[in-house]
Amino acid sequence: MSRIPGWPVTLREGPVGLRPMRMRDAGALRETRRRNMEWLRPWEPTLPEPPLEPAHLSPYVAMIRAVRAEARRGMAMPWAITYEDVFAGQLTVGAITWGSARNAQIGYWIDERFAGKGATPTAVALAVDHCFFTTGLHRVEANVRPENGPSRRVAEKLGFREEGIRRRQLHIDGAWRDHICYALTIEDVPHGLVHRWRQRLANDDHRIPGGQDPGTSASSAAP
Repeated sequence: MSRIPGWPVTLREGPVGLRPMRMRDAGALRETRRRNMEWLRPWEPTLPEPPLEPAHLSPYVAMIRAVRAEARRGMAMPWAITYEDVFAGQLTVGAITWGSARNAQIGYWIDERFAGKGATPTAVALAVDHCFFTTGLHRVEANVRPENGPSRRVAEKLGFREEGIRRRQLHIDGAWRDHICYALTIEDVPHGLVHRWRQRLANDDHRIPGGQDPGTSASSAAP
C-alpha cells in the first residue's frame, strides 16, 4: 500500500498522459534516453542517473525499482509522460516532506521529438494539481539551471514564482551547478494549474506555445 494519498493514479489532459512508472518501461526508457543523449546531457545529474549511452537493461530496471520503492515509502510519485499513449519521458514529484511542511520538488525530462507540443507544461500542470488537491501538499518547487532556457520557459508559462538562486545545488554534467528555484503554493492556483494552462492556451488562440523543453535538473527528476 502506498503512503501517498491518491497514489498510484493515471492522469490525462488531451493527448498528454501521466501514468505510474512500471517495470516493463525499462526497454522504452533505455531506447528513449539513448536517442536523446545530446539533448539531455547538459542537464543530466552526474549521479545517480542510469547511463545515457546504450546499455543492458539492468540500470534501468534498478532505477525503476528504486523510484517505485520511494513511492511506497511516501517519498515520491514517479510518472511516465505519454503523448498519444506513446512513452515520451518522465516526471517525478520527489523529496516529498510531510508534517507541517507538505512540500515537494518536481523534475522531468522529455523526448526531443515531443518537444514543442505542450507535453511538458501540460504534464507539470496535471502533476501539480494532483499534489495540491488530492495528495494534500502545500508547495511544489522546480529547480532549473539558469542556462536551461526551455525548462525555465515551462515554469514561467505556468506561472511559477522565481525565488532566487541555489548555489552549486547539484552535480550536473561534470560540475556543481547553480539552479534557479521556482515555486507554487496551493494559494497561487485556487482554481488549479490545469485551468490556468487552459486559459493561457485560449489566450494564445488555442495554439500550443512553441519552444523546446528538455527537462529540469531537479533532484526529484528520476529519469
